[in-house]
Amino acid sequence: MNIILASASPRRKEILENTNTEFEIIKSKIDEVILENELPSQVVMRLAFEKSIDIALKHPDSLVIGADTVVVLNNNILGKPKDSSDAFNMIKQLSGKTHQVITGISLINLNANQKIIDYVVSNVKFKNLSEEDIKDYIQTNESLDKAGAYGIQGFGAMLVEEIQGDYFNIVGLPISRLSDLLKKHFNINLFYGG
Repeated sequence: MNIILASASPRRKEILENTNTEFEIIKSKIDEVILENELPSQVVMRLAFEKSIDIALKHPDSLVIGADTVVVLNNNILGKPKDSSDAFNMIKQLSGKTHQVITGISLINLNANQKIIDYVVSNVKFKNLSEEDIKDYIQTNESLDKAGAYGIQGFGAMLVEEIQGDYFNIVGLPISRLSDLLKKHFNINLFYGG
C-alpha cells in the first residue's frame, strides 16, 4: 500500500525514514486554526485529521498519515513564536516548570474505509533558566519555527531537565504509537519497512 506523510516537517520525515518505510511526502494546505473552548488533545486530533483527509481525498487508494503537535502549559497552547521577543517570553514561561507536548495522529485509507485518530502526551520539565540562558538559546535561531519556541532534538535539549513519555512524540511523531496503530489496523509492520 502506498503511504503518504501529509507533513513538510523535516523531523517527522526523518523519524519515519528511520524505519526504512517507503513513503512520499505531500504537504497539506489546511489552515491550522484553533477553535474556542477546544481541549489541546481535541485540537491536535482534529488538525491531524484535517491534514490527512485533505490529502486522502486526492489519493483515496493511499494510506495517509497526518500529525499535529502542540506544547501546552497550564492548559494553554503555546504555538510557534511570532518573533524572538515572543520566543523569549514563551521559554521564560516554561522555565522551571513541567509542560505537556501532545501529538495527534490520523491514519486514513478512503478506499478501505479506514480512519484512525489518536493522540500521545509526553511531559517535559525545563530547568530553571536565567535570562542569559534564554537569550543564548534564542541566538541559535532554532526557536522561531517550533511550537513552544524550542526543539528538543537540537540546542533545546540543553533547556530540558527531564522528560516522561515518548521522546519522539516531543520531536513531532510518536513512532511507537504509530507503529502499533499501523500494525493493528492496517497490517503494516514498520520493523520490515512497512
